[in-house]
Amino acid sequence: MVSQEQRRRQLAREKFLRQQQRRTASRRKARMRNSVIASVLGVIVIGSVALYTTGVLKDDDKKVNASEQTTPSATPTSKAPDPCAKPAAGSVKKLSWKKEPAMSIDTSAKYTLKLATTCGDIGVALKASAAPHTANSFDFLAGKGYFDHTKCHRLTTQNIYVLQCGDPQGTGMGGPGYTLPDENLKDKSLKNNTYPAGTVAMANTGQKHTGGSQFFLVFKDSQLPPSYTPFGTIDATGMKVLNKIAAAGESTGGGDGAPNATVVINKATVTKS
Repeated sequence: MVSQEQRRRQLAREKFLRQQQRRTASRRKARMRNSVIASVLGVIVIGSVALYTTGVLKDDDKKVNASEQTTPSATPTSKAPDPCAKPAAGSVKKLSWKKEPAMSIDTSAKYTLKLATTCGDIGVALKASAAPHTANSFDFLAGKGYFDHTKCHRLTTQNIYVLQCGDPQGTGMGGPGYTLPDENLKDKSLKNNTYPAGTVAMANTGQKHTGGSQFFLVFKDSQLPPSYTPFGTIDATGMKVLNKIAAAGESTGGGDGAPNATVVINKATVTKS
């Protein structure tokens, strides 16, 4: 016969196991939520100094969940004025595909991605020959109006310096329904685990070949492992726009949050020359 004390201990063990299961499920969901950039910040907080960013930055299974870190409260500062205009009329299209679009670009030609944003135009020279799947996907998605009226949802201004865009949901969790292979990870520009200012690269979940539609624009040299497909270079005008957005800061005051500027891609186009 089980004594009352034994029963009490059994119930306590069962309760503990349930709590552990809930915590494990919660951590798994949090890892899926975090984009490549939040993860790198979590690693930095515990002293791994910019060796990772998932969903924009290291191996998801080896990272410390950014949502579980305790960071010092940022001192409130006065919010910089919004340097950007109101978004153009229109709404985000809800589009999704089951597989990557068929290759249709000419990898020997030059392609330019133009992001007409509320803060100004950002031109990106695509690396079609070095990252053909990525360039082809952007040509396809832009042609479908996938990026139109979408917000650039994240700005990171400490340790890494990037603006993240390309999510129709504006949450860091959206995508086109398909994934892309990693490409061009040995690009000559990626020296000493650094993505130089002016680079445009794909965000991912921290696992290989998980890029979708989200991408980040680097406005200042950022130390990151070469795990994020570099597929374009920002033009001079675009860098001025990007620096204007960065100067306005982000919403948390802690170096990682929604940009204070109203950054909306009114229209994205890809042109061949």
